[in-house]
Amino acid sequence: MKRVIIAAVIVAAIVGIIVSVIININNGNETTNVGTKTEQGPTLVRVNEVTRSVFYSPQYVAIALGYFKDKGIDIELTTGQGADKVMTAVISGQSDIGFAGPEASIYIYNQGRADYAQVFAQLTKRDGSFLVSKTKTDNFSWDDLRGKVVIPGRKGGVPYMTLEYVLKQKGINPSTDLTLDDSISFDLMAGAFAGGNAEYVTLFEPTASMTEAQGVGYIVASVGEEAGEIPYTAYFASKSYIEKNEGLIQNFTDAIYKGQKWTKEHTAREIAELIQSFFPDTDLDMLESSIQRYKDIDAWNETPVLTEESFNKLQDVMEEAGELEQRADYSKVINNKYAEQAVKNN
Repeated sequence: MKRVIIAAVIVAAIVGIIVSVIININNGNETTNVGTKTEQGPTLVRVNEVTRSVFYSPQYVAIALGYFKDKGIDIELTTGQGADKVMTAVISGQSDIGFAGPEASIYIYNQGRADYAQVFAQLTKRDGSFLVSKTKTDNFSWDDLRGKVVIPGRKGGVPYMTLEYVLKQKGINPSTDLTLDDSISFDLMAGAFAGGNAEYVTLFEPTASMTEAQGVGYIVASVGEEAGEIPYTAYFASKSYIEKNEGLIQNFTDAIYKGQKWTKEHTAREIAELIQSFFPDTDLDMLESSIQRYKDIDAWNETPVLTEESFNKLQDVMEEAGELEQRADYSKVINNKYAEQAVKNN
């Protein structure tokens, strides 16, 4: 999986360079650097999120309440459908800021790339997926997974590795005691579960609740609650982008922190009403219950600071999954300068 990510990044980087040259030739001297505020209005920042989920409610809260606009930032939000795809977009210059698991930044740093990705703000501190079963049960046990087929996501990704970690904690060998079908892409997991032979799948909200409402599955456990705290989703950008746009990164982080605080201080219903436009296919009641699930497991970081302890826990999980050949330097991959200042500013 690491080789796949590295190969994809190299190809995308080459394509990005070619496209940039063509654009510069066509535009002559009229090009404008993304991330630089112009006289015409706010700065455009292209953010690539790993998926669309209420798991990322503080981000949508910050957008909806205008916290970014207050800082002179206009967010262009796209969904990458996988941390590897998000990282590829960032390294190639197609996106300015990535929002995905920090493991992608560790892989790129260990590759030896000079302009590697730095994580500058953490949003979630637990796995956001819920285990969904084809069979309704009132007394679920993790031992029920023995001999079953489970759709866990992409091998090498945090969702897959965290589930493996939980299974091992429960005395279950992921290699021999069950079948982890990692052939399904992230955005197709719910459909593959509904129409396939897998007995279990891990899904984010509101997809998990929507699957349950359709009568094709039942939520039986929270992976995040079982796994404990881990830096699950965070914002990152290339080292060069951060160095060239320090003021923008600070303003971005300030806005995220304000979103984190507002989310903590308000009810699931209030949050649902505010961010419903981001989930047009989900009714308000289901959105509220999905958000409440994340409140119940304490899913969101209180500040954007990513601690060394949690970073080491992530690398422990990666090592145990056999996905980490060498540990990355916390002081290189994580840049808390802007998160720490955001706490002081707000």
